[in-house]
Amino acid sequence: MQENNLNRAERLRPIVIEVAGEPQGVVVPAEGGYKFVAVKLPAFAMDGQHFPSIETAHLAVSRAVADDQAA
Repeated sequence: MQENNLNRAERLRPIVIEVAGEPQGVVVPAEGGYKFVAVKLPAFAMDGQHFPSIETAHLAVSRAVADDQAA
């Protein structure tokens, strides 16, 4: 029983999204994909958004941070 809980915890572990070596937030598994949770101001525009994959989340956050820095 406990092993099942450990496997579940491993699957639900947040994955850090970095842009230029700086952590901007994490993605956590959500229905049908991943939910982004921002931890740095440049990425707050993306907070709470859902993505089908980690890669699409990373790309979207990277663009948002670049747009924030350009402004």
